[in-house]
Amino acid sequence: MVIAAVCCFDHYNHLLRKMLVTGIWEDFLKIVKNDVGSRVVETWFKSITLCKWDQPSKTVYLRAPNVFVRDWVKDNYTFMIQTHLGRLLHVTDPHLVFLEQEAFDTANEIGARAMTVVPSSVIKKESKKVLAAPSLSLIPASLIKSDDRSNGIYSFNNFVVGPSNSLAYAAAHAITEKPGDLYNPLFIYGRSGLGKTHLLHSIGNGLRENNKKAVVLYQTTDKFVNEFINAIRFNKVHNFNAKYKQVDALLIDDVQFISNKEQTQEAFFHIFNVLYESRKQIVLSSDTVPQQIQGLAERLQSRLGGGLVADIHTPSLETKIAIIKKKAELSNNGFLMDEVAQFIAKTTVSNIRELEGALIRVTAFAALTQQAITLELAKQVLLSVIEPAEKESVDFHDVLRCMQNYYPCTLDQLCSKSRNKQLSFVRQVAMFLFKTVANKSLREIGEYLGGRDHSTVMHAVNKIKQYAATQEDFHQILKKIEHESFR
Repeated sequence: MVIAAVCCFDHYNHLLRKMLVTGIWEDFLKIVKNDVGSRVVETWFKSITLCKWDQPSKTVYLRAPNVFVRDWVKDNYTFMIQTHLGRLLHVTDPHLVFLEQEAFDTANEIGARAMTVVPSSVIKKESKKVLAAPSLSLIPASLIKSDDRSNGIYSFNNFVVGPSNSLAYAAAHAITEKPGDLYNPLFIYGRSGLGKTHLLHSIGNGLRENNKKAVVLYQTTDKFVNEFINAIRFNKVHNFNAKYKQVDALLIDDVQFISNKEQTQEAFFHIFNVLYESRKQIVLSSDTVPQQIQGLAERLQSRLGGGLVADIHTPSLETKIAIIKKKAELSNNGFLMDEVAQFIAKTTVSNIRELEGALIRVTAFAALTQQAITLELAKQVLLSVIEPAEKESVDFHDVLRCMQNYYPCTLDQLCSKSRNKQLSFVRQVAMFLFKTVANKSLREIGEYLGGRDHSTVMHAVNKIKQYAATQEDFHQILKKIEHESFR
């Protein structure tokens, strides 16, 4: 019995170490993005995985998808990886060991088929092999149905609807009944982990349920970009275009990653036009509205925002509780007590993925230790890895109360149609603070301030942001309001 308990805790500790490693790599990617730009991160580092950190030997194990990526990263970014990962891991010049995907998949333990740095002559030889046999082959247009990547576990039935996502859900569900007619394109935006991908998969599955012959293609933007790059390298652009232009519905996830990629944008623009003119359904997701995607051609911004733009924002406490209960039900964990669901919802405030992660920690620990899922057990598990937020969020009235100390005005004045220059400026400041401090969506802010359009709010946010960047005194006032709002 004691041995079994020790094994359970060892397994649990292993899971915690794995989550820690994942968090370190995410922090590393953020640093690299600030250091060398998002293009390098999306092209090379997003395909690399931090597998293991062996502290005694100061060894970092990284997994690359193929030889070409492995050698390019090694040749060009070894010093940068050692520098930034070393700081995060509190060591100097950690040793890097690269694993290929094939080796990782077949190895029983990390390091079983580890690859250390090889001479440049070998790198060149292996790179030529990659050019001769690309790791990402293009799929003929005739095989597009078998290439669909929609995830069958996502559906409208297991999507929890609340005030934070009701518009996006309603629009997504509606286009499965009349694709290409109602909302085309449909553009869904919101922060990471709030359910955009779930909705895209649900749309794909719903379209196929209603029409078995429909050619539906779900694609992440990074895969779209990589496929286009390979099409250029191997002179198969015609196959690439033919594949995408014959679909009945194209679902593109995280379209913001197409920014600053001029040739890819050009190819996507023409594909978009062909599908749109043929009344084929186009659905896109992003972390922001089209007009705020930096490095995106103006004509493409216009196309993406030409249909219905629907937002998803942070769910309310009630919605989070409903999501947790739904997740528990779908994962066969059965009934979850209200007090447990409420504690998890209050402890995790960022996004739905964190909610699911917290639930997995609790249920896994309960299963491994053969205990019932109680409030005490949930506190024992979650408080050891994260601290509950003292305050779930800052609301409109919190920001407005603090703002009135610097800009005396009432809510009625802000909601009025007055175009008084001074009042208009204060109204724009309020819009900026509601967005950056209270983390409200553009639609919510517009509704709160007298039913204004989301584009008006977006213009105000950008204007105040630019003004604060040039006026230090004004910038300090904004920082004070932000600080006081959390009191």
